[in-house]
Amino acid sequence: MNHKLAIAIFAILIITSPTVAGQKMDPESVRLLKEDITRAGVNTNSYEVCNFTDTKAPRGYRPFYISHYGRHGSRNNWGRKYYERLVQRLSEAREAGILSPSGDSLLREATIIRDIELQGGANGRLTPRGVREHAGIAERMYKRCPAVFKKGPQSVRVVSSTTPRCIVSMAAFTNSLKALRPGLDISLASDENIMDYVSSSCTKEVKAASQKMLDSLDAAVPVDTVGLLERLFTDPAIARKIIGGNVAAFEKDIFRTARVADAFDVPDNLFRFIPFDAVYKWYDYYNREIYLRQCYSAEFGKERLPLVQPLVDDVVTKADEAIKDGTVAADLRFGHDWPTMALAAYLGFERLGEPYTFDQIPAHFFGGLDVPLACNIQIIFYRNRSGNVLVKFLLNEKETTIPGLGAVSGPYYDWDDVKIWLSRRRG
Repeated sequence: MNHKLAIAIFAILIITSPTVAGQKMDPESVRLLKEDITRAGVNTNSYEVCNFTDTKAPRGYRPFYISHYGRHGSRNNWGRKYYERLVQRLSEAREAGILSPSGDSLLREATIIRDIELQGGANGRLTPRGVREHAGIAERMYKRCPAVFKKGPQSVRVVSSTTPRCIVSMAAFTNSLKALRPGLDISLASDENIMDYVSSSCTKEVKAASQKMLDSLDAAVPVDTVGLLERLFTDPAIARKIIGGNVAAFEKDIFRTARVADAFDVPDNLFRFIPFDAVYKWYDYYNREIYLRQCYSAEFGKERLPLVQPLVDDVVTKADEAIKDGTVAADLRFGHDWPTMALAAYLGFERLGEPYTFDQIPAHFFGGLDVPLACNIQIIFYRNRSGNVLVKFLLNEKETTIPGLGAVSGPYYDWDDVKIWLSRRRG
């Protein structure tokens, strides 16, 4: 089935589904999911290229340096047990002669994903789509700020997490830059010392405490398992026995398979097999999980932000070096989603730097767009003839603001003011 057609059909199902009204849903989140249901994967949503615009810099200022942190691109998921379990149970249902046409389609598409997984072997490896994502981000960065990568000797300092998917992302990005500007002097590094500042997460204590909140959400929101069985099987009673009685777990296996299909360039939308109330439930679960643990949540933000301090210090130190030296075009860092969100929160980006409570998160944070695969932060530095430096912040290539900090003009901030702001955020 055509990908856009599948999305359109799913949008109709959302509108007509009688179960939607039974669950409290954020209207804007529903709208964004109706636009593209693959966003329900939250941090497994593949990168969406936006139609960005650039606010004109104040008169006399020209870009000269970029500081960047980027998550690895699209990857496979962790383990194969739910792919294999899903295929096995659907295969048993087919042998029993009770698969509906929809169930047969799900089996076929889940088998494609399972078989692609078997060809690789390593958990979390970068897919070809992930390579393309980083090559594209690099090309757009270059074309957006060609003055940064001017003619003559220019150095680009690049570091990566030691995780293979990050290293391959780094290679895809820098190869793209090198093709556009062969004269760039690009240095690459990846080691355990670099891991100390490019990779961080919440503490075990925060994870345990937040899990209790997420478990309560899971238990409080029932989903339409009857509708699922009727959609996929001609005899729901026999199907329930094959599944093992736990239809909710079977439904979650479908969700977890669906949320990585895009990373493999599977054209069909596997979310279409699940009632929308179930899709929204798991979207909501993973969306709250990311903000609660990795951003500036009211419950755990004060514990999370100090852990990204080494990365903030690296950004400031290297930027000051580049300002003074004059030959460094960019500092590029490749890592993971959690540090990306924590860095955005520490910087104080709109929405991501606000202390929202667990119940407020759905109305303010949409992870499918904020923390997709290949999500990135770019800080573009501008200078005038007198040497004054301004910066502009981009999240996933879109201009963003810092509500708590006064701007010089539009999204442009004085670098000295930013450093004072960050010193206050240190607490």
